[in-house]
Amino acid sequence: MENRITKLFGIKYPIIQGGMVWCSGWKLATAVSNAGGLGLIGSGSMHPETLREHIQKAKKATDNPFGVNVPLLYPQIDKLIEIIIEEGVKIVFTSAGSPKKYTSLFQNKGITVVHVVSSALFAKKSEEAGVDAVVAEGFEAGGHNGREETTTMTLIPKVRETINIPLIAAGGIGSGKAIYAANALGAEGVQIGSAFALSEESSAHIAFKELITKINEGETMLSLKKIAPARIIKNRFYEQVTNLEQKGASIEEIKTLLGKGRAKKGMFEGNLEEGELEIGQVSSQLTTIRPIHTIIEEMVAEYNATSKRLAKHKL
Repeated sequence: MENRITKLFGIKYPIIQGGMVWCSGWKLATAVSNAGGLGLIGSGSMHPETLREHIQKAKKATDNPFGVNVPLLYPQIDKLIEIIIEEGVKIVFTSAGSPKKYTSLFQNKGITVVHVVSSALFAKKSEEAGVDAVVAEGFEAGGHNGREETTTMTLIPKVRETINIPLIAAGGIGSGKAIYAANALGAEGVQIGSAFALSEESSAHIAFKELITKINEGETMLSLKKIAPARIIKNRFYEQVTNLEQKGASIEEIKTLLGKGRAKKGMFEGNLEEGELEIGQVSSQLTTIRPIHTIIEEMVAEYNATSKRLAKHKL
């Protein structure tokens, strides 16, 4: 599976773990890296010094490459960047903002930069900003999402036509077959969130993980569109948001309902009714909590079996 993505990061498999808030601590990141992929610490739910602690623990837990996901709208972004540089992190995935301001700063420190986008337009802008690779994420994905609501199958070919740098597909990918499909559409790697959020090493609450194993088709929805679109599980909080939106509530009213710490309450603390439960559509295919090495081994085996099977068929 060697290609531009594996060479860029120095990894065995072109499988990247999403930097999911409240799920992606050092245990998950290093488990993915030790299994041959690229693990990411999700800094979006961490105080700066908490991030430093997770980076230091990750360096002790793996000799393989790992990175940090950095939401560019983070209130203390400059402090996060300072810590990432001080701790010698070599790979950064940026999201939720323009990469133009920080890409050269990271690269001048020898850091590889990847930016997450939801459209071909922003993929091109990211290439022009000098990033080393792009993650194109379809709206099947969990958590914060693009306003365009473009599916992964539609998004990836368009982005591939638009940019020349390495392309990573995200959104709805949770199996070896899906990885093969992403490759067929033009991606050279995949970023996986939901399947890894359900792993033993994920820092998500066990109640949240167990709920994911029971999710059926259609039980996640894109919500909070007036603020920042996010795919979440239908629960009491989702119903409250939906009722407000249907009544034409203002952004301020929705923000008041949202308050602070909704995602932490749901995903990290296990409040399944009042919390914001971010997960992707692929969750309806996920039924067991397993260790990362097993998940990745099965994905790789299924990818290889799919490739062998399809090689025998021609239109």
